[in-house]
Amino acid sequence: MLYEIVSDFPNEIIYEKEGPFISLYQPTHRHRPENKQDIIRFKNLAQNIENSLKQKYPEKEISLLMKPFNELAENKLFWNHTTDGLAILASKRKCVVYKLQRPVKELAVVSDSFHIKPLIRTFQSADRYHLLGLNRKIFSLYEGNRYGFEEIELDSDIPRTVEEVLGDEYREPYLSPGAYGGTSGPAMYHGHGGRKEEIDKDIERYFRYIDRFVLENYSQPSKIPLILVTLDEYHGIFRNISHNPFLMEKGIKIAYDTLTMDELREAAWEVIEPFYLEKTNKLLERYELERSKFLGSEDLAQIARAALENRVDTLLIEADRIKPGKINWETGELERGDLEDLDLHDILDDLAQMVFKNKGQVVVLPKERMPSTTGAVAIYRF
Repeated sequence: MLYEIVSDFPNEIIYEKEGPFISLYQPTHRHRPENKQDIIRFKNLAQNIENSLKQKYPEKEISLLMKPFNELAENKLFWNHTTDGLAILASKRKCVVYKLQRPVKELAVVSDSFHIKPLIRTFQSADRYHLLGLNRKIFSLYEGNRYGFEEIELDSDIPRTVEEVLGDEYREPYLSPGAYGGTSGPAMYHGHGGRKEEIDKDIERYFRYIDRFVLENYSQPSKIPLILVTLDEYHGIFRNISHNPFLMEKGIKIAYDTLTMDELREAAWEVIEPFYLEKTNKLLERYELERSKFLGSEDLAQIARAALENRVDTLLIEADRIKPGKINWETGELERGDLEDLDLHDILDDLAQMVFKNKGQVVVLPKERMPSTTGAVAIYRF
């Protein structure tokens, strides 16, 4: 394929130096009949990109740049399995495609830098979380935000069930559940204590594997909260063995496979919303404190100069806000302009890229959470 479907951010493509840089964003739909219009909208956006390229680049180069888009347009399987949003970043050397879990505003732009603000919001937003559903037989992992979530598709060679994890050492319980404590309570097993202890050990070993797998492959790389969804009886067992610092104290005490996706999303947001509000409030309080010490600013020109000097520790930018123009990466000066101009872009996006590449923190917040009207505020390192 001429394009690659990815889930990592930042992807190496954002560090490329030779333009042009193409960014395409589009809301998509999971189900019919709504998703039938997605391919039509995509082709229209791709045509806009081609028209922009014609302003500056020769036909041969345009043909090369448009090949991934043309190939994707013909991939019926892709368009039959879309999510809530689509993002594409393309250059002369590479094209990456993101299936997003949140809707995005429609945008197709060719510029001298990528438009990555929607991706930062998706992958670094304060409202992201992982959701771990498990029982003593199998587990599933999801990733979500305030808008919804989807199951993370694990490679087929990754053990998920207790039989796959423990192999020949797994002891299948021969005991049958009884109704001690009432039919609505957790199952109690008849039989000898020794066998029950062996079963408990299997559960603990299985949970240790899950905890280690999730921590090493998902929680540690992403550093986002983990919500546990399982029966009440398993919460204590899992928490006692867990070494995951991102596991939230409050979980959802119900069998995860008995809830609809909408019910699970609502339950997860009830858990994560207070954490999200607390996290953003702390950021805003920190900004006000540092600004009082002249270590914070909402002036875009000042922020650009500080970013050029690698003095920005944290940048907060407004979601869905575009400031047409670009930043001179040699001098830090702002160049105002029109987004339709091929040589210009979004000042806020350029700020995000400068800070992001210098290992600073970039957080995208909705308009109502921003502490200024300029579209960005910065906390300085010094």
